[in-house]
Amino acid sequence: MANKKWFVTGAVVIAAVIAFVVVGSVGYFLSIYNGLVEMKNNIGRSWANVDVLLKQRHDELPKLVNTCEAYMQHERAVFDKLSDARAALAGARTVGQRAEAEHQITRAIGAFMAVVENYPDLKADQGFRALQQRISELENQIADRREFYNDVVTIFNTRLEQIPDSWVAQGMELKSAELFKISDRDREDPGVEFKLTA
Repeated sequence: MANKKWFVTGAVVIAAVIAFVVVGSVGYFLSIYNGLVEMKNNIGRSWANVDVLLKQRHDELPKLVNTCEAYMQHERAVFDKLSDARAALAGARTVGQRAEAEHQITRAIGAFMAVVENYPDLKADQGFRALQQRISELENQIADRREFYNDVVTIFNTRLEQIPDSWVAQGMELKSAELFKISDRDREDPGVEFKLTA
């Protein structure tokens, strides 16, 4: 009788341990799943934050061009480069294409500002100086948000390669996200230099 009681008690304990392990394992994998979903959404949100600033910069460029055209009538090539860069941005779909288009705009703005140096009347124009300062601020904010985006992507990509996260990620069919990289040309020549005059 005592053996039977011990056997029943042992079976209950073993069943409880098995249930605890199963529930704990399911809970652990659910927390991994939820963490990966959150990180995936954070990537989308951080890219949208970059996009907001890129749109603001995109909207400021025509104002800058309009302000400068009266002064810089003989600089059509500079305006064309800026226009081409904006068109490339409009056609970009992936993060890599967007990054290349953004670098093209940054180089075009740099060339544009270099030409502005030859026009002291333009540099003295209050509207131009305000636009120049606004674009400079946007460039700094864009750089900060790109850095944050790349941080989020790096953490996400690292988790996709770690066990057991990689097992859950495979079940979710998650793929590595693309970093916002600069081109080799941009490493060599940063190109943009804003000089605000008093």
